[in-house]
Amino acid sequence: MNITILILLLIVGVINFLPVIGVLSAEKLSGAYSVELIGNDIIILMRHRALLFGIVGGFILYSAFNPSYQWAAMVMAAISMVGFLYFVWVAGDYNASISKIAIIDLVGIACLAIAFVLRYFSAGS
Repeated sequence: MNITILILLLIVGVINFLPVIGVLSAEKLSGAYSVELIGNDIIILMRHRALLFGIVGGFILYSAFNPSYQWAAMVMAAISMVGFLYFVWVAGDYNASISKIAIIDLVGIACLAIAFVLRYFSAGS
């Protein structure tokens, strides 16, 4: 079961870590989300968002190899991914790139749910 949890957390970690590429430039962010970033204020906020994803994703990846951090990492990932899906749902009008990210987050949430159940039952034994 531990190898399954490891693999699932690696998947969730990579999903959360990949947006860190946006730290490099506004063009990377614009391309990833298919949005026009108008003004330095939005660019700063979006690059900071990318940095935060790197931190969250990095922590999830770290927890895959350090089980004592897995509960915290899973809660952080769940809040982030479910939160994103909530914002997508309430907005209702979004582009194909956002839709793709929402689907990827759904896959991540499914992996996270399985990892959570496996971790819960392995902690009890």
